[in-house]
Amino acid sequence: MDLAVVWLLLTAAFVLFMTPGLAFFYGGLVKSKSVISMMMLSFGSIGVVGVLWILYGFNQSYVDGSDADWIPRVLGNPFSDFGLQDAAKAAFAGEDGSGLVMASAIFGSTFAIITVALISGAIADRARFWPWMLFTGLFATLVYFPVASWVFAFDATGDFTGWVNKLDEHFGYSTGTIDFAGGTAVHINAGAAALALALVLGKRKLGFSKEEAQPHNVPLVLIGAAILWFGWFGFNGGAAISSGQAGLIFVNTMVCPAAALIGWIVVEHFKEGKPTAVGAASGIVAGLVAITPSCANLTPMWAIVLGLVAGAVCAVAIELKYKIGVDDTLDVVGIHLVAGVIGTLYLGFFAIDTGLFTGGNFEQLVVQAIPAFTIMAYSFIVAFVLGTVIDKTIGFRAKEEDEVAGIDLALHGTGYAID
Repeated sequence: MDLAVVWLLLTAAFVLFMTPGLAFFYGGLVKSKSVISMMMLSFGSIGVVGVLWILYGFNQSYVDGSDADWIPRVLGNPFSDFGLQDAAKAAFAGEDGSGLVMASAIFGSTFAIITVALISGAIADRARFWPWMLFTGLFATLVYFPVASWVFAFDATGDFTGWVNKLDEHFGYSTGTIDFAGGTAVHINAGAAALALALVLGKRKLGFSKEEAQPHNVPLVLIGAAILWFGWFGFNGGAAISSGQAGLIFVNTMVCPAAALIGWIVVEHFKEGKPTAVGAASGIVAGLVAITPSCANLTPMWAIVLGLVAGAVCAVAIELKYKIGVDDTLDVVGIHLVAGVIGTLYLGFFAIDTGLFTGGNFEQLVVQAIPAFTIMAYSFIVAFVLGTVIDKTIGFRAKEEDEVAGIDLALHGTGYAID
């Protein structure tokens, strides 16, 4: 069996495991009376996005490099092989390359799933389940699948074909955009959409203050963070094309979150007078987000610096929601959007050989900034429109009495049965 196929399949299983890990992480952070509702938002994403990706998302994110027109570089053809029927027949017949196509499809599905699931943290304690499921399908179709084509699309020769990876050709630059594992497509994308939904749904009736927003189960948060870190080695390492590259990716995926943990809890110590377990877990996630785009293009020393910066900045950024009055419940914006932007732009300064301070020039920063802010704007606008339409038609937010009493019982059933 082709080792590349085996590697992709193995790492796809790692990445799929991240979404239940996210459910644990988010579930521990919310109130005990909404833990099941919170976790169901993640598992609901697995159901909807997992099916849509196989039906047409993988094809929608594929861009044929033989076509030089701008439109095909922006969006593939979702109906080119609906339900992967032709790909499945080729795999059954054992045709050359068919195994890699199927492995790529399943690997890509796990990225699509967790991107949408991440958004749910911004609307915890107040979102209804079925409207969320509708949003999930629409957002995946209109935002994630096209954005994946911009960032990850490749042709049969392995060349990237989306417009993000053609900016160097367009500008005549010597270096192209670097986003190895999805700082733009996953984290900036999810963070911008989270901000949009937080604005649409508004503040919680209860709990929008530092004093009230206490996690109900810290061990669950730590378990979730541990699973996320484990799965992230597959998330970052799955697309590695050589053993040396995989080794560098694994080192950076280890050391950047470790440094971010330190950066977060140091800031927390000076802010709160003590480091907390939730702060440590949040620092790990911030570091994982920051290293995602740059895992294959930083030396470990610069990965450590990135972790320290991302952890410290995100520890401060999560406080801004109280100042501006935007109820991003579980800090999706403060962690995923902020750390995603930091990690993406950081390459403009410190990418191996091409960063401004590591032997390159301003070009790397330019081709990092354009997709980062383009995807941020696109995701925010579409998510805001989708969220508003759903809220004004079928209603996105739970009833006030259910929200106050705890939405688990009204929507799914209690999470803890205590005799």
